[in-house]
Amino acid sequence: MSGDWIDATLTLKNGLLHWPGDPRVEIERVRDMDRGDTVNLSRITMGVHSGTHVDAPVHFLRGATGIDRVPLHALVGAARVIQAAAAEAVREEDLAGRGIAPGERILLRTRNSTDRLLCRDAFAERFVYLEEDAARFLAARGIASLGVDYLSVGGYRRNGPTVHRILLEAGIFIIEGLDLTEAPPGPYEMICLPLKILGADAAPARVILRRRRTG
Repeated sequence: MSGDWIDATLTLKNGLLHWPGDPRVEIERVRDMDRGDTVNLSRITMGVHSGTHVDAPVHFLRGATGIDRVPLHALVGAARVIQAAAAEAVREEDLAGRGIAPGERILLRTRNSTDRLLCRDAFAERFVYLEEDAARFLAARGIASLGVDYLSVGGYRRNGPTVHRILLEAGIFIIEGLDLTEAPPGPYEMICLPLKILGADAAPARVILRRRRTG
């Protein structure tokens, strides 16, 4: 992006990396000026958890809030990228001592970013995820939102539903699929705006970050 903004959003495209079993992203040009049409017009088919997206509480909590009712203050404002060195899973001990405070917007940068897992075509089963003790730690801290640098905050075939419920029950909105390869640890301004889809369990979002000066 121009200026000092970092685009932390995955580009929606045909064949985009997706969670196994979820709908694929399919984009089709249904009217095309090169074929004699007066305009270009495309159709897109995809799941609401495609690419960079925000989970709403109703994703795992029956009768809870949909993505159209997400409080914007949870996703827009000061944020902090924290580097977690865990090889397999982020635990409470990786977050303790970081001064995490109520209302913070926390973005976890892990091996997923340094290994550029989101840039690969094949799904990586062994991505770094959040352990349950880390989720409870963040829930107790009362943060506003949590961003992660792969397609799920929970592990593949391990603890995914539990970790989601711990965070969502605590009122923490979850941003998944963040591209943090160009965002080193530190303070940022964040704008994260999910599509406003009535009652949806998630929505794709455009997420941009700008480094904040301290002192």
